[in-house]
Amino acid sequence: MDNQDDSIQIQELEKTNRILQKKLKRCETERCQLETDIETKEFLLKKVICELENSRTNLQHRSQELENTLDRLHNMQAQMIQSEKMSALGQMVAGIAHEINNPVSFIYGNLSYISQYTHDLLRLVELYHLYFPNPPGEIQIERKTIDLEFIEKDAIMVLHSMNIGTERIRDIVLSLRNFSRLDESEIKAVDLHEGIDNTLMILQHRLKATDKSPEIQVIRDYGNLSNLECYPGQINQVFMNILVNALDALEEFNAKRTYQEIQLNPSRIMIRTSVVDSQWVKIVSAQ
Repeated sequence: MDNQDDSIQIQELEKTNRILQKKLKRCETERCQLETDIETKEFLLKKVICELENSRTNLQHRSQELENTLDRLHNMQAQMIQSEKMSALGQMVAGIAHEINNPVSFIYGNLSYISQYTHDLLRLVELYHLYFPNPPGEIQIERKTIDLEFIEKDAIMVLHSMNIGTERIRDIVLSLRNFSRLDESEIKAVDLHEGIDNTLMILQHRLKATDKSPEIQVIRDYGNLSNLECYPGQINQVFMNILVNALDALEEFNAKRTYQEIQLNPSRIMIRTSVVDSQWVKIVSAQ
């Protein structure tokens, strides 16, 4: 009986063991599956993280590209606005120069006739003096009233001054017209020295002596430049900006010096041009 009970217990134990073995095997399978799932999820998670990092890097690159594009657009907008301003300024300068040129040309063209008429009248008055040295009293009184002797001397000087003044205005008008270059918006070969001289002519009022400072000397050291292909109006504006900056700097410097100090060490602007090679020229402005 005991043997039979032991046999039954052994069978029960074996059955329990088999069940446990099955459960253990199932648990092991589930553990392996879980580990596989975890590895898969970790792999997927790493892949997602990598994709997110790549997306962030790409987004940063795109953001930088957008910022660069925006900066270029702003620069282009500023250049377009500046170009429009310069175009409007060029049109205004050309229009003013044209309007001034007409009456000045009329005056300048008639000065030679006025000069000839004045010489003829003065010669006639001289003949009257020669043949009628003792005119009636009324004429003698009028001669003293108008100071005829002074008029005879001063009339020629006045005409000479008027001639110099109209020539000066004509030179300024020509400089304005050449500076604006309104009809030369395309690239063409121009004389850079002429552009610099025209710009200096326009800025002449800032170079002259004043109560606070003597005249600013301009020293030209021009090289043997051939005509250069460029945008004439724009290159003239470059000359204007450089020279205006130089004059502003000199005025700021001279504001700290006395008139006597400026006289001992006067302000100067040196403009030097030279040929670098077949493709380049050098223009230097020094103070």
